[in-house]
Amino acid sequence: AGTQRLPRLVGLKKALEMMLMSKSIKGVEAHKFGLVDAIVSADKLISTACSCALEIHEHKRPWLKSLLRTDRLTDIVEAKKILKFARVQALKQAANLQHPLVCIDVIEEGILFGPRAALMKEVLSGKMLEQSQTSKSLRHFFFAQRATSKIPNITNLGLTPRRILKAANVGGGLMGSGIATAFILSDIVVVLKEVNEKFLNTGINRIKANLQSFVKKGRMTQEDYEKKLSLLSGVLDYEQFRDADVVIEAVIEDLLLKQKIFSDLERSCHSNCIFATNTSTIDLRLIGQQTACQDRIVGAHFFSPAHVMPLLEIVRTQQTSSQVIVDLLDVAKKIRKTPIVVGSCTGFAVNRMFFPYGQAAGLLVDYGLDIYHIDHVIANFGMPTGPFRLADLVGFGVAVATGKQYYKSYPERCYKSRLTEIMLEENRTGIENILHLMFGISWLFSLWTPGQVNLLIGDFIFIMISDKLLQILISKSMLRNQETWQVLHKILS
Repeated sequence: AGTQRLPRLVGLKKALEMMLMSKSIKGVEAHKFGLVDAIVSADKLISTACSCALEIHEHKRPWLKSLLRTDRLTDIVEAKKILKFARVQALKQAANLQHPLVCIDVIEEGILFGPRAALMKEVLSGKMLEQSQTSKSLRHFFFAQRATSKIPNITNLGLTPRRILKAANVGGGLMGSGIATAFILSDIVVVLKEVNEKFLNTGINRIKANLQSFVKKGRMTQEDYEKKLSLLSGVLDYEQFRDADVVIEAVIEDLLLKQKIFSDLERSCHSNCIFATNTSTIDLRLIGQQTACQDRIVGAHFFSPAHVMPLLEIVRTQQTSSQVIVDLLDVAKKIRKTPIVVGSCTGFAVNRMFFPYGQAAGLLVDYGLDIYHIDHVIANFGMPTGPFRLADLVGFGVAVATGKQYYKSYPERCYKSRLTEIMLEENRTGIENILHLMFGISWLFSLWTPGQVNLLIGDFIFIMISDKLLQILISKSMLRNQETWQVLHKILS
């Protein structure tokens, strides 16, 4: 009866947030909203609970039956407005999911007709939803997610994870800076290496922007921001890598470059250091081919943005030691990622599933379909974003580089669209590079709110193909500065 008791304890708005977003709250907040009666230390929990029970029995404390409370509920008119807004948001978030709307309906039933009627509706609705394919899939997902940390012949060997106190990142691009942010957020010291001062400063600014986004959302104080940032240092050589416990390489998908980096790492780091690559497609055996430490080489494939997306592919070869896998599983837990351990092959698991999806989108465009329409249909289906907007966010250079790996490994399965190659030939490389060309990412985030940035990014794939940047930005009313218009006009002319 959570649909009835929770709104009566914490209020309708907070209850909807917790139920529809599966948003947990900590003890202090739970006490503030009335979900718990007291906060005590673990050693006093039983005694306090017994005291409360005795006080209720002796009529010294009122026995409040949550199901019958109405003091935290708003009036019916206001409640209907809140529920209407919740339905709109639920449809925006996942248009094809039935259970969020059913949840709202059951809550409304309780407000309009009382908790008893709503309890009956809750039971009937629950039975109906239990039989749906969505419910079966979510249950499968629930158990599958928990099985990811149990790897046969790895996690059952009795190995203890080694402590990871310092991480080093090679590459401060979009992925590298996101990975560094994920480690910093978990209070792990990070060294970021780049090839020159310009790229290093850009990478550090990306990390600052990532952390500032948490401050703006109220999820981090300015003091916490300064503490997290103090864990980061930038370098142009490998000197500070000597005491790193794990190194994550996050450079472009260039095999020769990665091979050189791993050879350098072998010379520069201590003998137990874990060497991880963020490659999304290249076979790890090739990356470590020129080293004598293949037992320490592992894939750590994050997903963009790396400090937000929860999935982490841990890629192993026949040579990767069980200890390294156990260590990386522990790292994933510390940085709040869901790990999946996969074998080494082109594309690993996730991108091997994704590649045909992207190829189908390219085929449809080549046959004349509108990219607006393709992305719109995919978003309406329930995906977070369409394939073209995703390619734009990741960068077309990445798409072409990974595509080459697939064409080489699976030529008979590939359809080769020229779309991204044409974009690159015209120096249209995706939102990340366009924004740096125009303004610099830190300036952009200071000028626009996250919502405006998101809206701009949502248009950019279409902007770059349609050559209507000025018209689209005018329609969005985002830029009012005359100097900025002159810069934009110069870029387009």
